[in-house]
Amino acid sequence: MNEKEVAELRRQLKRDRNNITKVYGCYVNENRSIVSTFSQSLALATDEEADAYLNLLKKSLSGTLGKNLIDIAFSNQQVIGSEEHGLLMKLRETKLEDEELLQKFYDKVISCVSLEENYLILIACNAYDVPYKAKDDTELSDGSEEMFTHLLCSIAPVKKSKPGLGYDYNEQHFHTFAGDWLVAPPQIGFLFPAFDDRSTNIYNALCYTKKPDDTVLPFIETVFCTDVPKPASEQKTCFETLLSNSLEEECSMEVVQAVHEQLTNLIDMHKENKITEPLQIHADTVTAVLEDCGVSAPRTEAFRERFDAEFGEDEAVSPKNIIDDKHFDVTLPEVTIRVKPQARDLVQTKTIDGIKYILIRAEDSVEVNGVSIHFDDETQQHTEA
Repeated sequence: MNEKEVAELRRQLKRDRNNITKVYGCYVNENRSIVSTFSQSLALATDEEADAYLNLLKKSLSGTLGKNLIDIAFSNQQVIGSEEHGLLMKLRETKLEDEELLQKFYDKVISCVSLEENYLILIACNAYDVPYKAKDDTELSDGSEEMFTHLLCSIAPVKKSKPGLGYDYNEQHFHTFAGDWLVAPPQIGFLFPAFDDRSTNIYNALCYTKKPDDTVLPFIETVFCTDVPKPASEQKTCFETLLSNSLEEECSMEVVQAVHEQLTNLIDMHKENKITEPLQIHADTVTAVLEDCGVSAPRTEAFRERFDAEFGEDEAVSPKNIIDDKHFDVTLPEVTIRVKPQARDLVQTKTIDGIKYILIRAEDSVEVNGVSIHFDDETQQHTEA
């Protein structure tokens, strides 16, 4: 799925646009015991309640593709006759009205999700009448391509709010209110089947994780039984380690700056050109930068081999997963220097009298703890000498 397809489904999750008749839920306590299950007709819910349910489901279609939204691919064998894919298909076919199937799904989720607090499993079946689109992406009202029937699920913590002072409109005065149990934004969720090329694709699903780390892996392994992709946070750490270990003494500040600049430029250009397909790079993208920086052939080849070993031969990764395109950090054991990507060239390394220094050019005004300071010209000249 691409960004446009995700956005198109998100736009349907409004009271006047969706075709969800009921939402179904299972309230689970911190001990993984079911407190209650429910079904709620959106037509009979208040506007505020309906909006709250839809917003929870919509949140499971948010974030960055490849980072918060993970593509799940089923094998042909799974689609033909596996228990995990079959359950999802039956839930979709019955529109969640089969209580036995729904309970089986709840039990599977509870077996692999532990948020160390109470949580809600919310699931709904929506039917989206996909309109035709002209070449300029204009929707045409006189036709439809297909009915995209899909499941949307959100797994959200239920937290107790703190007691506080509030206003009672009936009594017209302030008094303290006890804390209530409130549903927080979801941590995990999914869409099944995928909406690829604006059409139903039962060979794929889209899994949501609020935190791009390994907390979602047990859920993917249990519910989808597919190969688990490396989490974005792990991809970043892995890339940093293999870059350092592959280049060894040739891994300089200038080389890291060049790699960060090239990948950041690719991300910016992808955004500026409004390309809907997710941005992906291969080992060749980075090795080309290394070669331009003068890194030796043995070191660039070592990087390529380790990249393929970690991410898969000829596999692509999202540059957003392996660098922080918003910041450029220089970290020492007791000091961290953070600059904007466009100012990365202001940071240099230098050895003076056998001592290693991190140097930052101060071209504009400098503030320390919010106080504007001035440089001692004589001290500056002595240091330069």
